[in-house]
Amino acid sequence: MQHFLLSAGSRSLSLKKIYKMGESAAYDMFRQIRWPETNGEAVCAQCGCVESYNITTRRKFKCKGCHHQFSVTSGTMFHSRKLDFVDLLAGICLFVTGSKGMSAVQFSRTMDVQYKTAWVWCHKMRECLADETDHAKLSGEVEIDGCYVGGHVRKANFKTDRKDRRLNANRSNRRRVVIALRERGGRTLPFVRRSEKEGVEIARGIVQDGSTIVADEATHWDALEWDYKSKRINHSEAYSTGNGTHTNWVESYFARLRKMVKGQHHWVSPKYLYQYAEHAAWLEDHRKTDIAGLAKRIVGAAMDAPKSRKFKGYWQRAVA
Repeated sequence: MQHFLLSAGSRSLSLKKIYKMGESAAYDMFRQIRWPETNGEAVCAQCGCVESYNITTRRKFKCKGCHHQFSVTSGTMFHSRKLDFVDLLAGICLFVTGSKGMSAVQFSRTMDVQYKTAWVWCHKMRECLADETDHAKLSGEVEIDGCYVGGHVRKANFKTDRKDRRLNANRSNRRRVVIALRERGGRTLPFVRRSEKEGVEIARGIVQDGSTIVADEATHWDALEWDYKSKRINHSEAYSTGNGTHTNWVESYFARLRKMVKGQHHWVSPKYLYQYAEHAAWLEDHRKTDIAGLAKRIVGAAMDAPKSRKFKGYWQRAVA
């Protein structure tokens, strides 16, 4: 059976198709997604008036009620954008095409923008996609596990100077653990912490009563057996018992995250690791969605999201 990513159905949108459609079609697509209830006709974000003057020379609108001037991206994640709409759509298409993500350097070279622009742009899109699971709860069979990322300590040149990197005293303070909870047939929720045992309280907060927790042999997961039905697998003996007792689903997510960090980005700051973890979870959960569907999800999330307070240009930061 052919893999979905190799099929023609997955290639529903491409850079070639986007640039063939042109700026006007891309602009109309943003309008349709921003204001679906009026079929793309502008709605004032300040007073809600549906009547406005169209300032065609600047692609802006002036509300007939309160006289407020606004654009299709005003007050959204792409507020104060400078790129053309066809370039915005092309960048989103490029962002969702990579099954393991794309580094900001490669993104900047492909889209012909500065590295800082590419970095902020990608992080804004990651912030949008993370909104899908802001208040998500998990139920049914939920796998939980942790994956340590970053904090690599290089060996010293001379053998006499080398230290035992297994000891906490010799580890880097940049080391973090990504704790992931994955509902079988549902969503993946990652969290970045310093210790895997912190996942116990996380699970109690987002896993609904009556669910079944599937975990490995780590002793800190024992505490969850008081709150939920539990299945445990000892990885020193087997990876799966054949009756559904395994953590292969959450390990599949960790495999994608490791390849993203090591293969694409090579290094990520612990300050922004949560962004990459959420991006990998989103790609894993939507791995069987075509490119056009993924792009529309990002555009829709960006149009619904407010202005980013975490990722913005230097001049925006001064007035925020």
